[in-house]
Amino acid sequence: MALKSAVGYACSITSGQKHLGCFGVPRCNRLQCVGYDKKSKACELVTRAISMDRPQLDFSNPDWKEQFQEDFNRRFNLPHLTDVIDVEPKPTTFSLKSRAPLENVNGSMQESWNGYVNDDDRALLKVIKFASPTSAGADCIDPDCTWVEQWVHRAGPRKQIYFEPQYVKAGIVTCGGLCPGLNDVIRQIVLTLEKYGVKNIVGIQHGFRGFFENHLGEVLLNRHVVQNINLAGGSFLGVSRGGANISDIVDSIQARRLDMLFVLGGNGTHAGANLIHEECRKRKLKVSIVGVPKTIDNDILLMDKTFGFDTAVEAAQRAINSAYIEAHSAFHGIGLVKLMGRSSGFITMHASLSSGQVDICLIPEVPFTLDGPNGVLRHLEHLIETKGFALICVAEGAGQVRLLPDIKQIGFLV
Repeated sequence: MALKSAVGYACSITSGQKHLGCFGVPRCNRLQCVGYDKKSKACELVTRAISMDRPQLDFSNPDWKEQFQEDFNRRFNLPHLTDVIDVEPKPTTFSLKSRAPLENVNGSMQESWNGYVNDDDRALLKVIKFASPTSAGADCIDPDCTWVEQWVHRAGPRKQIYFEPQYVKAGIVTCGGLCPGLNDVIRQIVLTLEKYGVKNIVGIQHGFRGFFENHLGEVLLNRHVVQNINLAGGSFLGVSRGGANISDIVDSIQARRLDMLFVLGGNGTHAGANLIHEECRKRKLKVSIVGVPKTIDNDILLMDKTFGFDTAVEAAQRAINSAYIEAHSAFHGIGLVKLMGRSSGFITMHASLSSGQVDICLIPEVPFTLDGPNGVLRHLEHLIETKGFALICVAEGAGQVRLLPDIKQIGFLV
């Protein structure tokens, strides 16, 4: 799992007579633990689990493409229960009747059962073959933009399963902060598990903390319990940050006799979920750890869009529009809107593009300078001279490299 770049087409986009300015060299920064002590376990955990830098390749080596392909396949190869446990597959209990269309075959209507996903199905990660590094949005591996096919596993129901649904105990836990749509996802997981025939479904309260806090009991989940939780905000199970002692959590999983654990969270939560998965494999437990990406930042690889992102962008519009009115009404007014995004600028970029009012967009993926002829301040002066006002939209993590020396000097990290 990795942070993906929001740069792409973010730079030099023209909207009417306005230019969305991106300053500095458009490149992706390596993942940094901004806001953390770089020697801390939290930083080490997140960096090890979600950073996925490209291997150091020697492009003069004629076999570099094969080396890259091997490394890519290794990193994206999905682990399976059968890697560590001898278990036989069983026919799925998930029926396609509710979704299979009827086909007209020789004048008679017949059911079509082509709805399962084959284990060998793959999806192409990148669909554009760039001819030059200077092409808009180019993300090239080598200076010549050599085309390398990058295939990833396709998600969906399989014809075979490896659990007996009637004996399965499944758990659901929501970690990190709140995100619009959490209850919808909890509800749908429960309904889908019941379609497979799973009856014993429980919720773990208040994130990973619920595994070792004795007063936080399990919440029984079924269709009747979750029927209307999607109509309310927040998390039906509660959330909390941190508290991820991996060994204690796996001990609790064993004690609770959980067979499946659905973990809803962002980068940090998935880093913890991955370590839980590794510990379960070490103990050779027949437990599936399922990560469900939950982040308004939209910064998880292989996801077109994480739930909650659209709502965050929509909510940001109100702040941007208010700042625009204030700046436009004032003499030489400057509006400044700071949006969430410690390590990625998706919310800031999409909100800026959607509004059509933002003059300067600053995101963590694009380094920028304040001073000089191509700096932010000079462009800001130009906007005031020509338009009479300006609107700036900045992600909270933009320019952190410039702030770190001052932060360290006063003795704390933000």
